[in-house]
Amino acid sequence: MQTPAFNQGLLRFLQAAPTPSHAVLQMQTLLDQAGFVALEAEEDWDLKAGQGYYLSHSGRSLIAFRLGQAPLDQAGVRMVGAHTDSPCLKVKPLPDLQRHGVKQLGVEVYGGALLSTWFDRDLSLAGEVHYLNANGELCQALINLVEPVGVLPSLAIHLNREANKGVEINPQTHLPVVWGCLPKGQEGLALRQLLAHHLLGEGYEVSEVVDYDLCFYDTQPPALTGWQQELITSARLDNLLSCYIGLQALIHSEAAQATQLLACHDHEEVGSASAVGAEGPALENLLRRLAGDQLAYQRLMAQSMLVSADNAHAIHPNYPDRHDEKHGPQLNAGPVIKHNANQRYATSSETAALFAGFCREAGVPVQRFVVRSDMACGSTIGPISATQLGVRVVDVGVPQWGMHSIRETAGALDAWYLYRALCVFMQQKELKIQPSV
Repeated sequence: MQTPAFNQGLLRFLQAAPTPSHAVLQMQTLLDQAGFVALEAEEDWDLKAGQGYYLSHSGRSLIAFRLGQAPLDQAGVRMVGAHTDSPCLKVKPLPDLQRHGVKQLGVEVYGGALLSTWFDRDLSLAGEVHYLNANGELCQALINLVEPVGVLPSLAIHLNREANKGVEINPQTHLPVVWGCLPKGQEGLALRQLLAHHLLGEGYEVSEVVDYDLCFYDTQPPALTGWQQELITSARLDNLLSCYIGLQALIHSEAAQATQLLACHDHEEVGSASAVGAEGPALENLLRRLAGDQLAYQRLMAQSMLVSADNAHAIHPNYPDRHDEKHGPQLNAGPVIKHNANQRYATSSETAALFAGFCREAGVPVQRFVVRSDMACGSTIGPISATQLGVRVVDVGVPQWGMHSIRETAGALDAWYLYRALCVFMQQKELKIQPSV
């Protein structure tokens, strides 16, 4: 595989994954094509060395692994962690509004969305729908309306002459999405009725829509942009970019002595405290099950490492003062090792040195990021995973602009660079640093 083919696969993945559930479905499809075997948590497992496996949790998070040739307590696990969710506008349970001849849907803001970027976009809806079929059985379907069905229009500058000096956005009053227009005195169908009609048109037997988890998304497709197509622009680069990179590294790495694993969690953008988030028990439960007993688990963890892959802030050419003068990562200059003295990132000197070595072995450049000392630092699943598992962690990521915007920008080379570094990581037989003599 070369960079152009890798990026084209990435663009297809991003386009097909408007929600965490769709992202997990796409990853399952790619794993099936690569010969990985689906597991169910409640069943007995007969695992074989060298074979790949995966299991999903509520269809919103996924753990995939290839069992190593050596026992886990002798070789450990090479883990990559990422997250499937992105900031967005989620539809409320009772969303239907009708005001001044306009039908709207009320929304909640999920995560730290950059709200100004959601205005004047062609928006569609995707997510999960739970419904009763003709026999009264509760069923679930994934939907993606694909076509634009909503818009969040800006207020004209003529009605707010101070707009270019900054506008405060009230999530309750300014974000209901326009769904359509109706002649005076008429009422249209409610969202649940429209969802039922859509599912019936798709061949589902639906008697009633009971509930849903839906979000709006921008219908503009991902693209390679720039004079020489050196940039990737897309929604949800944070953090489906890392999910795809980690998945490709797992699929294309050869079976090794150590077990190789990818964990893609939901709910990172809202703190990870859920059954399908990094603070939930799924990954620890799996590792304990693979280890067999407590002593083997402790030995496994002592020889393991997790690469927490979540995008980093590239230096913005129009706002260079927002970065520390020595720590301004650039696009297309390699993956970024993220440091924070207050453990907002879990990187240690040891794990940073190890990851820099993987990059050197892969022949790719590496960069460093530290937030300005007078600014607050974001966080990742890295510190959570380190705390939950007691494993060594390094926080890394592809540099990007516009994090949490409806459309983000990354370098076309950087995803490939991180993929190569992760392939080297997954092939490591040992993760040791020799003591001084």
